[in-house]
Amino acid sequence: MKLLNLGCGNAYHKDWLNIDFVSNNGYVAAHNLLNGIPIKDNDVDVVYHSHVLEHFSKSDGFRFIEECYRVLNTNGIIRIAVPDLEIIVKEYLMNLQLALEGNIVATNNYEWIKLELFDQMVRNESGGDMKDYLYQPIMKNEEYVFKRIGSEGKIIRDSFLNKQIVKNKQIRSNGSIFKSLLKKGKAIIVKISIRERKKTLTEQESKALKIGQFRLGGEIHQWMYDRYSLSKLLSQVGFTEIKVCSAFESEIQNWGTYQLDVINGEVRKPDSLFIEAKKL
Repeated sequence: MKLLNLGCGNAYHKDWLNIDFVSNNGYVAAHNLLNGIPIKDNDVDVVYHSHVLEHFSKSDGFRFIEECYRVLNTNGIIRIAVPDLEIIVKEYLMNLQLALEGNIVATNNYEWIKLELFDQMVRNESGGDMKDYLYQPIMKNEEYVFKRIGSEGKIIRDSFLNKQIVKNKQIRSNGSIFKSLLKKGKAIIVKISIRERKKTLTEQESKALKIGQFRLGGEIHQWMYDRYSLSKLLSQVGFTEIKVCSAFESEIQNWGTYQLDVINGEVRKPDSLFIEAKKL
């Protein structure tokens, strides 16, 4: 059985053909998926992608799903995971109502769910406000946030906390480290200032260029889906037997052994809508 994992990031398996925009290891091939899928027609039995489709514009997303259909064999399966717009909106409305009633827990959760809904669409720099939220010294609703975004959120949070521990130890043990870094920082700023003065762009033009380059870099969300709109998209392309499933359920043989949606019993992206369909 030939298995294809698209836009895999760090979630890949050696028994699959893994393709991403960039590759950091020998199991992942680099390819710009905006230019199609580098596979011949009717050549794979399964196509899987998780939290990839929302990074395409609506029109590019339609073409991407057409490509998925093209490369699948007859009776082939597509499995898609995307942020679930329906659940996010329900969480937002629930926490909004409770916050209006004075519920302190809901007030904190409301602040997070707003970020989950908007931040990856509107941010102009990597990480956006979600990163700042996860990097707070004290995160009052940690359990709720991790329930929403799973192990990846924990990894980001733990990385920040570990860096803070190391940083504090360095400051306590040797104040000269800070002075040395400050001196280096000033030198870098001077070099940057000299380089910037040589450019012909205005400050506003430079800012616009930086934002434009970031927003075309693939991190932001350009569209969102719920069970109705994603099912409709799959049907328009030609897929049948469309069904919503859980992270644990799949028509893909031996799905659980690959640990793509579930790792050691924990759902990797619990904020997801999971849908499967077939090419008949």
